Amino acid sequence: MKRILIGVLVVLVLTGAAAILARGALAEAAMSRLVARNLSSDVIAELPDGLHAFVCGSGSPLADPDRSGPCLAVIAGERLYVVDAGEGAAETLTLGRLPPARVERVFLTHFHSDHIDGLGALALQRWAGGAASTPLPLSGPAGVEQVAEGFNLAYGPDRGYRVAHHGPAVVPPEGFGLAAQPFSPPPPGQTLTVFEADGLRVTAFAVDHSPVSPAVGYRFDYKGRSIVVSGDTARSPSLAAAAKGADLLVHEALSPRLVGLMQKAAVEAGRPNLAKVFADIPDYHSTPGEAADTARAAGVQALLLTHLVPPLRIGALRGPFLDGARRRFDGQLWIARDGDLVSLPADGREIRRRRSR
Repeated sequence: MKRILIGVLVVLVLTGAAAILARGALAEAAMSRLVARNLSSDVIAELPDGLHAFVCGSGSPLADPDRSGPCLAVIAGERLYVVDAGEGAAETLTLGRLPPARVERVFLTHFHSDHIDGLGALALQRWAGGAASTPLPLSGPAGVEQVAEGFNLAYGPDRGYRVAHHGPAVVPPEGFGLAAQPFSPPPPGQTLTVFEADGLRVTAFAVDHSPVSPAVGYRFDYKGRSIVVSGDTARSPSLAAAAKGADLLVHEALSPRLVGLMQKAAVEAGRPNLAKVFADIPDYHSTPGEAADTARAAGVQALLLTHLVPPLRIGALRGPFLDGARRRFDGQLWIARDGDLVSLPADGREIRRRRSR
C-alpha cells in the first residue's frame, strides 16, 4: 500500500510538472503572437482620414494607478502629435499601439512639472524606437528652451551609454533629445499660428492659470474638423473665443467639493502643508460646470473632461464630480480615461468615441 501511495504521489507530481511546463509553453506562444501583432499593426493607418484625440494621460499630480499624467495625442491624417507629456505618457501611447517613434512634435501648454515629467521617456523612446536622426521638436511659450536644455542635460550620460551599446545606426547621436521651438504667447483674446503642415494648422491662445505664466491652450484644425485643448486654466474668455465652433473641446476639470474633503482630511491628519495645497489649487483650475459653460458658450459639439482632480477611484464619484455639469451643456460630455479615442472623420460632423475598456 505504501508503494502504491508513493507511486500515485509521483504520478501526481509529474502530471503537475507537465501541466506547468505546458502552460508555460502556451504562454510563450501567446506572447509571441501578441508581440508580433503589436509590432506589425498600424493603428494610425486603420483610422479614417481626419482628426483624432487619443488620451495618453487623464490624471494629475495626485496618485492614480489608472491614469498617467496629462497628455493628449492628436492624429491629423497620418501624423502624430502630442500635447503635454506627463509621467507615464510614453507607456500609455505604447499600450494604445501608438509608437512614440511616430511622434513628430510635442506642444507644451505650460511648465508645471506634471505636464513635462514624461518628456524624457517620450524623447528617449522616439529616438531609440525609430532611429530618429533629429531631436524631437518641442513647441511651447517662451521658457521652453530651459525645459529642453534641462532634459537634454539630465539624459546626457544615458545618451552616451546607448550609443556605445547599440551603435549609431540604431541610435543616431544627432537624433537624441529635444529641440525647443519657442513662441511668444498672443495677448488674451487673440490667437497665434504656431505650426502648419500637411493641411494641419495649430494655433495657440493665452489662458488664465495665474500665477503660472505663460500658459496657453491649442486649437488643431484639419480638413474641416477641429480639436481644442484647454491646458490648465481657470474659466477664461480667451479659451471660449478660441474654441468657437470647434468639434471637440478637451478641458481640464477639478471638483472643489471633493478637493475640500481631501483638505479636511489633511487638516485632521495633521498635514498642514498638504492641506494648504488642497486649499490653493481650486482657484487656478476650472470646475466641470465651468468647463460645460465654456463649451456651451463656444458652441462646440462635444466636451471631454481630463486632468481630473481628484482621482475618481470610486465609480459613484462621477456624479458628485460632475455636479450638474451635464445640465449646463447640450452636447456630448465625457469623463476621459487613459486610452480613450475620439475620432472626427474629415469634412463631416460625425464624432466617434471608443472607450479604452
